[in-house]
Amino acid sequence: MASAVYPDGGWRRAFWYVQRRLQRLPDTPEKIGRGVWAGVFTTFTPFYGLHFVIAALIARLMRGNILAALMATFFGNPLTYLPIAAASLGFGRWIFGLGPHQDPHSIGTKFMNAGKDLTHNLLALFSPAKPDWHGLAIFYDDIFLPYLIGGLVPGAISATLCYFLVVPVLRAQQNRRRKRLRAKLERLALPKSGDGEAGNSD
Repeated sequence: MASAVYPDGGWRRAFWYVQRRLQRLPDTPEKIGRGVWAGVFTTFTPFYGLHFVIAALIARLMRGNILAALMATFFGNPLTYLPIAAASLGFGRWIFGLGPHQDPHSIGTKFMNAGKDLTHNLLALFSPAKPDWHGLAIFYDDIFLPYLIGGLVPGAISATLCYFLVVPVLRAQQNRRRKRLRAKLERLALPKSGDGEAGNSD
Protein backbone atom coordinates (compact mmCIF):
# COMPACT_ATOMS: atom_id res chain seq x y z
CA MET A 1 0.00 0.00 0.00
CA ALA A 2 2.81 2.39 0.92
CA SER A 3 4.64 1.66 -2.36
CA ALA A 4 1.47 2.39 -4.33
CA VAL A 5 1.20 5.85 -2.76
CA TYR A 6 4.94 6.60 -2.70
CA PRO A 7 7.07 4.13 -4.70
CA ASP A 8 10.58 3.15 -3.66
CA GLY A 9 12.97 5.88 -4.78
CA GLY A 10 10.20 8.48 -5.03
CA TRP A 11 7.93 9.61 -7.87
CA ARG A 12 10.76 11.39 -9.67
CA ARG A 13 12.68 8.15 -10.01
CA ALA A 14 9.51 6.33 -11.12
CA PHE A 15 8.81 8.93 -13.83
CA TRP A 16 12.44 8.74 -14.96
CA TYR A 17 12.18 4.95 -15.23
CA VAL A 18 9.03 5.13 -17.40
CA GLN A 19 10.67 7.77 -19.59
CA ARG A 20 13.77 5.61 -20.12
CA ARG A 21 11.64 2.58 -20.96
CA LEU A 22 9.70 4.57 -23.55
CA GLN A 23 12.94 5.76 -25.13
CA ARG A 24 14.19 2.20 -25.55
CA LEU A 25 11.08 0.75 -27.18
CA PRO A 26 12.00 -0.68 -30.62
CA ASP A 27 9.32 1.12 -32.61
CA THR A 28 8.68 4.34 -34.54
CA PRO A 29 8.05 7.52 -32.52
CA GLU A 30 4.58 7.83 -34.05
CA LYS A 31 3.56 4.32 -33.06
CA ILE A 32 4.92 4.78 -29.54
CA GLY A 33 3.12 8.14 -29.39
CA ARG A 34 -0.18 6.50 -30.32
CA GLY A 35 0.39 4.01 -27.52
CA VAL A 36 1.03 6.86 -25.09
CA TRP A 37 -2.17 8.54 -26.32
CA ALA A 38 -4.16 5.39 -25.55
CA GLY A 39 -2.65 5.00 -22.08
CA VAL A 40 -3.16 8.62 -21.02
CA PHE A 41 -6.69 8.72 -22.39
CA THR A 42 -7.60 5.56 -20.48
CA THR A 43 -6.69 7.14 -17.13
CA PHE A 44 -9.64 9.51 -17.57
CA THR A 45 -12.14 6.64 -17.65
CA PRO A 46 -13.88 5.27 -14.54
CA PHE A 47 -12.89 1.66 -15.31
CA TYR A 48 -10.45 1.33 -12.41
CA GLY A 49 -8.79 -2.06 -12.37
CA LEU A 50 -9.25 -2.43 -16.14
CA HIS A 51 -7.04 0.43 -17.35
CA PHE A 52 -4.34 -1.95 -18.64
CA VAL A 53 -6.88 -3.93 -20.67
CA ILE A 54 -8.62 -0.85 -22.09
CA ALA A 55 -5.35 0.92 -22.91
CA ALA A 56 -4.09 -2.18 -24.76
CA LEU A 57 -7.34 -2.45 -26.75
CA ILE A 58 -7.32 1.24 -27.72
CA ALA A 59 -3.63 1.03 -28.69
CA ARG A 60 -4.35 -2.00 -30.86
CA LEU A 61 -7.22 -0.21 -32.60
CA MET A 62 -4.97 2.81 -33.20
CA ARG A 63 -2.06 0.60 -34.31
CA GLY A 64 -0.02 2.00 -31.47
CA ASN A 65 2.63 0.37 -29.32
CA ILE A 66 0.81 -1.68 -26.67
CA LEU A 67 3.71 -1.66 -24.21
CA ALA A 68 3.85 2.14 -24.45
CA ALA A 69 0.11 2.24 -23.75
CA LEU A 70 0.52 0.12 -20.62
CA MET A 71 3.36 2.31 -19.35
CA ALA A 72 1.42 5.51 -20.13
CA THR A 73 -1.37 4.46 -17.76
CA PHE A 74 1.18 5.50 -15.13
CA PHE A 75 -0.12 9.01 -15.94
CA GLY A 76 -2.89 8.04 -13.54
CA ASN A 77 -1.35 7.64 -10.10
CA PRO A 78 -2.16 8.65 -6.50
CA LEU A 79 -0.87 12.16 -7.26
CA THR A 80 -3.07 12.72 -10.32
CA TYR A 81 -6.18 10.59 -9.80
CA LEU A 82 -7.90 13.21 -7.64
CA PRO A 83 -7.62 16.07 -10.19
CA ILE A 84 -8.43 13.65 -13.04
CA ALA A 85 -11.58 12.44 -11.25
CA ALA A 86 -12.58 16.00 -10.31
CA ALA A 87 -12.18 17.23 -13.90
CA SER A 88 -13.96 14.25 -15.48
CA LEU A 89 -16.82 14.07 -13.00
CA GLY A 90 -17.28 17.84 -12.81
CA PHE A 91 -17.37 18.22 -16.59
CA GLY A 92 -19.72 15.25 -16.95
CA ARG A 93 -22.14 16.57 -14.34
CA TRP A 94 -22.09 19.92 -16.11
CA ILE A 95 -22.93 18.22 -19.44
CA PHE A 96 -25.89 16.41 -17.84
CA GLY A 97 -27.01 19.54 -16.00
CA LEU A 98 -26.56 17.94 -12.57
CA GLY A 99 -24.48 20.69 -10.98
CA PRO A 100 -21.39 20.14 -8.82
CA HIS A 101 -21.35 17.84 -5.81
CA GLN A 102 -21.76 19.98 -2.72
CA ASP A 103 -20.70 17.26 -0.28
CA PRO A 104 -17.62 15.19 -1.21
CA HIS A 105 -18.68 12.57 1.37
CA SER A 106 -21.78 11.80 -0.68
CA ILE A 107 -19.54 10.49 -3.48
CA GLY A 108 -17.97 7.97 -1.08
CA THR A 109 -21.43 7.04 0.22
CA LYS A 110 -22.64 6.31 -3.31
CA PHE A 111 -19.58 4.16 -3.95
CA MET A 112 -20.28 2.23 -0.73
CA ASN A 113 -23.99 1.79 -1.52
CA ALA A 114 -23.15 0.52 -5.01
CA GLY A 115 -20.71 -1.98 -3.50
CA LYS A 116 -23.33 -3.13 -0.99
CA ASP A 117 -25.85 -3.64 -3.80
CA LEU A 118 -23.34 -5.71 -5.80
CA THR A 119 -22.59 -7.90 -2.79
CA HIS A 120 -26.27 -8.27 -1.90
CA ASN A 121 -27.31 -9.12 -5.45
CA LEU A 122 -24.54 -11.72 -5.80
CA LEU A 123 -25.70 -13.39 -2.59
CA ALA A 124 -29.31 -13.15 -3.79
CA LEU A 125 -28.43 -15.54 -6.62
CA PHE A 126 -27.97 -18.30 -4.02
CA SER A 127 -30.61 -17.27 -1.46
CA PRO A 128 -34.29 -16.26 -1.26
CA ALA A 129 -33.30 -12.57 -0.95
CA LYS A 130 -34.57 -10.21 -3.64
CA PRO A 131 -32.07 -8.18 -5.71
CA ASP A 132 -31.91 -4.46 -4.99
CA TRP A 133 -30.49 -2.14 -7.65
CA HIS A 134 -31.35 1.17 -5.99
CA GLY A 135 -27.82 2.07 -4.84
CA LEU A 136 -26.27 0.97 -8.13
CA ALA A 137 -28.81 3.01 -10.12
CA ILE A 138 -27.98 6.16 -8.15
CA PHE A 139 -24.26 5.50 -8.54
CA TYR A 140 -24.63 4.97 -12.30
CA ASP A 141 -26.69 8.13 -12.83
CA ASP A 142 -24.79 10.46 -10.49
CA ILE A 143 -21.19 9.17 -10.70
CA PHE A 144 -20.35 6.55 -13.32
CA LEU A 145 -22.09 7.93 -16.43
CA PRO A 146 -21.08 11.59 -15.83
CA TYR A 147 -17.51 10.45 -15.13
CA LEU A 148 -17.44 8.32 -18.30
CA ILE A 149 -18.80 11.03 -20.61
CA GLY A 150 -17.06 13.89 -18.83
CA GLY A 151 -13.67 12.23 -19.10
CA LEU A 152 -13.76 12.03 -22.90
CA VAL A 153 -12.86 15.67 -23.58
CA PRO A 154 -10.15 16.28 -20.92
CA GLY A 155 -8.83 12.77 -21.62
CA ALA A 156 -8.54 13.41 -25.35
CA ILE A 157 -6.94 16.83 -24.79
CA SER A 158 -4.38 15.50 -22.29
CA ALA A 159 -3.60 12.46 -24.45
CA THR A 160 -3.12 14.61 -27.57
CA LEU A 161 -0.80 17.01 -25.72
CA CYS A 162 1.27 14.05 -24.49
CA TYR A 163 1.42 12.65 -28.03
CA PHE A 164 2.81 15.90 -29.49
CA LEU A 165 5.29 16.18 -26.62
CA VAL A 166 6.51 12.58 -26.82
CA VAL A 167 6.90 12.09 -30.58
CA PRO A 168 9.52 14.81 -31.32
CA VAL A 169 11.50 13.90 -28.19
CA LEU A 170 11.57 10.23 -29.16
CA ARG A 171 12.48 11.08 -32.76
CA ALA A 172 15.41 13.24 -31.63
CA GLN A 173 16.63 10.56 -29.22
CA GLN A 174 16.37 7.81 -31.82
CA ASN A 175 18.28 9.92 -34.36
CA ARG A 176 20.98 10.60 -31.77
CA ARG A 177 21.24 6.88 -30.99
CA ARG A 178 21.55 6.04 -34.70
CA LYS A 179 24.34 8.59 -35.15
CA ARG A 180 26.24 7.18 -32.18
CA LEU A 181 25.84 3.65 -33.52
CA ARG A 182 26.91 4.72 -37.03
CA ALA A 183 29.99 6.48 -35.65
CA LYS A 184 30.88 3.40 -33.59
CA LEU A 185 30.55 1.12 -36.62
CA GLU A 186 32.71 3.46 -38.70
CA ARG A 187 35.44 3.42 -36.05
CA LEU A 188 35.36 -0.37 -35.99
CA ALA A 189 35.56 -0.50 -39.80
CA LEU A 190 38.65 1.74 -40.03
CA PRO A 191 41.94 -0.26 -40.49
CA LYS A 192 44.52 0.05 -37.76
CA SER A 193 47.67 2.06 -38.61
CA GLY A 194 49.91 -0.93 -37.94
CA ASP A 195 47.97 -3.10 -40.37
CA GLY A 196 48.34 -0.50 -43.11
CA GLU A 197 52.11 -0.28 -42.69
CA ALA A 198 52.44 -4.04 -42.73
CA GLY A 199 50.48 -4.18 -45.96
CA ASN A 200 52.74 -1.56 -47.60
CA SER A 201 55.95 -3.39 -46.65
CA ASP A 202 54.65 -6.56 -48.28
